[in-house]
Amino acid sequence: MKKFNLLIMAAISIFATACQQVIQHEVKSPDVAVINANVITFIGKDVRVLSERAVYILGDRITDVRPMTAARNLPESTRIIDAADGYVIAGFAEMHGHVPPATDFGNFPRRYADDMLYLYIANGVTTVRGMLGYPHQLQLKSDIAHGKRQGPTLYLAGPSFNGNTIESVEQATQRVIEQRDQGWDLLKIHPGLSLAEYQALAKTARDSDMDFAGHVPSDVGLENALKEGQRTIDHMDGYLEYVDALNQPITKQELAKLVELTKKYDVGVVPTQALWSTLIGAEDPQELAQYPELALVPESVREGWLGYYKQPSMGYFNQDQAKVQQQNRQQLLKALHDADANIIFGTDAPQLFSVPGYSIHHEIRKMEQAGIPLDAIYYYATVAAGEYFNEWDTFGLIKAGHRADFMLLSENPLDSAQALKEPLGVMIRGQWLSRGDIDKKLAEIRAAYN
Repeated sequence: MKKFNLLIMAAISIFATACQQVIQHEVKSPDVAVINANVITFIGKDVRVLSERAVYILGDRITDVRPMTAARNLPESTRIIDAADGYVIAGFAEMHGHVPPATDFGNFPRRYADDMLYLYIANGVTTVRGMLGYPHQLQLKSDIAHGKRQGPTLYLAGPSFNGNTIESVEQATQRVIEQRDQGWDLLKIHPGLSLAEYQALAKTARDSDMDFAGHVPSDVGLENALKEGQRTIDHMDGYLEYVDALNQPITKQELAKLVELTKKYDVGVVPTQALWSTLIGAEDPQELAQYPELALVPESVREGWLGYYKQPSMGYFNQDQAKVQQQNRQQLLKALHDADANIIFGTDAPQLFSVPGYSIHHEIRKMEQAGIPLDAIYYYATVAAGEYFNEWDTFGLIKAGHRADFMLLSENPLDSAQALKEPLGVMIRGQWLSRGDIDKKLAEIRAAYN
């Protein structure tokens, strides 16, 4: 009898729990439901396409992804977006982006910041790790978070640590503390720091639980940067220098050495292949000048970019060896991918011919040319970035609990990256931007700068 009573009590408990879940589901009806969708997601690093799905969104979160056969009885208050057998993929992260200042700055027009932020989201870039702090940029981040501005979710590095801003170990230490207290998310490393200054910065950053990322100063070198815990090496800076392969073909042994170091310290690598190829002079300037998205940046910016190759002294490296250097970088990227290294997608926009949002298409092309399959590229741009920021938020997958950031595409992007161009719409923190909304805003931006 006692055993029978226990079974009855257990059944009652299960029934009560089920009723409670039904009640909670009824109370928390979705604000938006994207129906008749093919959902691209990942299990580990393996890509999956879930057909005939509905994605439920409440506030800024995905609350459920369910088969269409189970997607019934939605309340009239729920906004229905019919994907019409289109494809939903998580929004991309720009892991080495730049965010203009929120107020008048230099020769930039006042609207410039808002326009560049919109270009990101118009192309499905829903998260940006800003890698150079400007005055009032934290206010811009706050404005976006509170719905006062449109733009991607921002994580911001403070003003640069470099040879011009840091002149002593004491100054490096104090500047870390200042940026921590000001509320910056991470520290940006540029060239010019001495090893002692870098080590002081790194120790204070570790003590302050702050990431530091970016370049590798020449006096520091790759191995020291890895030992000190630099969170990401951007542009693969310092890699070719470490094996003296800037101006000569890299060997298999040198590639293996660089891969071994990367894996040993589990550092994140943000390659920025398209931008770096442009910077070192490995691209055809006439082809770059034909990018249609150049019409979406101010004339002064376009003129500066178009004039870059007329001023060779602006190049970061020996341009005569640019082709060799770029080939080495492509081989290194493929070797890191093959070794399952921690690669995270980034394009360094807005920079030289790298227009926010549009730059993802050039980066994907370069990564494909290096031999990286599309599913891996999308993983680096979504899940890998979400894992990097997992102490801040949950995003990067089309999954319950994740931030409602995604693109709706008419074709399968796993077949061709061309499908990513001109998405049917973009969901940004639960707010829907239709293709019509996007085209209208882009036309306004284009008219403002032409």
